[in-house]
Amino acid sequence: MKRTIFIAAAFVVLTVASVSATAQTPPAGARPAAPQPTPVAAAPVPDTKIGLVDTTVFGDEKVGIHRYVNAVKSVQTGFQVRVNELNTLQTQIKTIADEIAKLSANPAASAEMIKAKQDEGERLQRDWKYKKDQFDVDFEKRLTEVVAPISTDIGKGLDQYAAQHGLTLILDISKLLPAILTVNPAMDITQAFIADYNSKHP
Repeated sequence: MKRTIFIAAAFVVLTVASVSATAQTPPAGARPAAPQPTPVAAAPVPDTKIGLVDTTVFGDEKVGIHRYVNAVKSVQTGFQVRVNELNTLQTQIKTIADEIAKLSANPAASAEMIKAKQDEGERLQRDWKYKKDQFDVDFEKRLTEVVAPISTDIGKGLDQYAAQHGLTLILDISKLLPAILTVNPAMDITQAFIADYNSKHP
């Protein structure tokens, strides 16, 4: 009995759907009506309050963000031995350049002596360049490892600061200076944010 009712109900549904489809199909040769545009409600435009931050100040030893400055210093300290080595090589290269200049001005100096000094200078230059290139790669990698988490946290701090002070947008003025013709100094929140961040991360 239940199955008969189900089949009958299904038949009614199919019949109604068929009639509905037939009613919606325009007769042959008739031009279909053009679709009407759906009205879109205008979204309210929020009030905009912009703040400007100079991120280059974050790394200033005197007025910057303490965590950031200390992180950079820790990386620099770890590479100080290699910096000293590069400086020593530069000093040696300059010394050899001075010796070559003196030998070249001395008529008694042989070409072999000058050539030997030149070869030594070129060797030191190659050594310096190799070590400098490797230093740059290693330093940048280590700096990223140490500073990146702090930079991410500073970004979160900016989000929180913006929310607390009703700012809808914060721009990095250090990247926009060529495009800025005039600005209200009150929009610069750099020092206010740094003080707020340092107070929460002593």
